[in-house]
Amino acid sequence: MGKVIIFSAPSGAGKSTIVNYLLGKELGLEFSISATCRLARGEEVHGIEYYFFSTEEFEKRIAANKFLEHEEVYAGCYYGTLESEVERIWAKGHTVVFDVDVVGGLNIKKKFGEQALTIFVQPPSVDALRKRLIGRGTDSVEKIEQRVSKAEYEMTFANQFDTIIVNDKLEDALIDAEIKVKSFLVK
Repeated sequence: MGKVIIFSAPSGAGKSTIVNYLLGKELGLEFSISATCRLARGEEVHGIEYYFFSTEEFEKRIAANKFLEHEEVYAGCYYGTLESEVERIWAKGHTVVFDVDVVGGLNIKKKFGEQALTIFVQPPSVDALRKRLIGRGTDSVEKIEQRVSKAEYEMTFANQFDTIIVNDKLEDALIDAEIKVKSFLVK
């Protein structure tokens, strides 16, 4: 069995930016594509950014035990990790990188124990997070406030992760993440 690296953070904290940076390094990392029943945003493509399923399709896969973990992140909207993703990546000899919600990240850690590194990416403040979400221009004001409220809750889980990266200055967060990941990979 290989290793897994789990990145979790409130929406807008910058975890996807950090994950993409690390994937661009030659570290033997490969991204685990999550499944969701939310609609694609902008230019997102099924099988690239996410596996997009209807709620019914997602629930059929839950019933068939196809998920390593899954969570109803918002009412009627699931996110999850297909077991087949981990198998696909390990078969190549790569380390699996997850970009998942906080509860999903902690659930994956329980399954993999010492073979997993959990990293919580934290925004410098709730106000900074709100500004980032507004700056994206992808969500309504109502959706942004829903995400901010959820972020405040998610940040209470930070101390359950192996390490925390505060993404105040992106360049510093990228360097911090790379050092921590390299250290884990050589264990």
